[in-house]
Amino acid sequence: MPPSTRSQSSFLYSSADDSWGDMTVSELKGELKSRDLPVSGLKAVLVQRLEEHDASSKPPATAKSKYFASGAKEPATEEFGMIAGTPTKSPAKGKKKSPPVTPDQKRKSPAKSKSTSPRKRVKIEPGSLTPPDNWEKIYKLVHELRADRSAPVDTDGGEALPEKHLGPVVYRFQVLTALMLSSQTKDAVVGQTMRDLQNHGLTVENIHKTDHEALNKLIGKVGFHNNKTKFMKSVAEILVTQYDGDIPSTAAEMMKLPGIGPKMAYIIESVAFGTVSGIGVDTHMHRMFNDLKWVDSKTPEQTREQLEGWLPREKWGEVNVLWVGIGQETQQQKEKTLRKALACSAPKEALALVQRLRLDVKKEARRFGLEEEVKAVMGK
Repeated sequence: MPPSTRSQSSFLYSSADDSWGDMTVSELKGELKSRDLPVSGLKAVLVQRLEEHDASSKPPATAKSKYFASGAKEPATEEFGMIAGTPTKSPAKGKKKSPPVTPDQKRKSPAKSKSTSPRKRVKIEPGSLTPPDNWEKIYKLVHELRADRSAPVDTDGGEALPEKHLGPVVYRFQVLTALMLSSQTKDAVVGQTMRDLQNHGLTVENIHKTDHEALNKLIGKVGFHNNKTKFMKSVAEILVTQYDGDIPSTAAEMMKLPGIGPKMAYIIESVAFGTVSGIGVDTHMHRMFNDLKWVDSKTPEQTREQLEGWLPREKWGEVNVLWVGIGQETQQQKEKTLRKALACSAPKEALALVQRLRLDVKKEARRFGLEEEVKAVMGK
């Protein structure tokens, strides 16, 4: 295993992963409160505060959630494979003072035992949860709706953009770069930025020698481009000096690189090497799977762990692009989504599904002149 790839600069420890960057302000404030950190400021300030805190904490602060247990008991399961929360007692009001202790009582009192084990998060093991009812029917329906592969992620995602004709080493580096640029940025912008970089020469050696300001200008349209420029330069230095110009072959090693969090690492591993050790979950998947009641989670990382708890491993590699695509279509390509739902093998179920994914079927049907077709299918 190569030596530690982190420098002492705080930005090298922070992650461009959507686990922080794509969370809502309310969720970010909840995470800050659980770490006893200030909650004031704009979203970018909150994200930076969390990144800097987690980078300097050894170990990181333990988040307060119902997925933490005080003992070593196995998690209880509910419908859809959710974990039952552990209720906590409210602090007593008006606590009475104890009577004064005499010297004799002090001598006779046994020493109080000290708790030596902090509260630990109960890890959900893959395959340990009960799958949600009818999940396979919904999953198969999403496969049908996504058969045309016409969502933005299919043309401007991390799998579609890299240049395969330049060889596997360059291809893998471009996969990593595309995923690094994707945080807080629409796929169309990532696509154009990747093409600009490819025209410049998107190899690890060329990025390593490219001037910082020139690189920052090339990626200037993506979100948080200043940080991403630092990440790209630092990663290029690490890959050249420690990996012979290639990228690490495992998600665990990739997560040691600046700007690479779990979501990115699992997707890069799958696309670049064809191996899967985890599911890449972004905030859109996090929202959709909670809407479907497939998970009961507060963060994308909790969603990932719960999803891995019941989803068959053979589907882990495809689930990201499949569901990111359906999410993009329901939010950005509403007319096309309605028409595909009406034309599929189960139109009533498909319309109900996209409604659950927050596409207002009645409103958009009126908008696109599809009201009669929708009424005929729904029987209303």
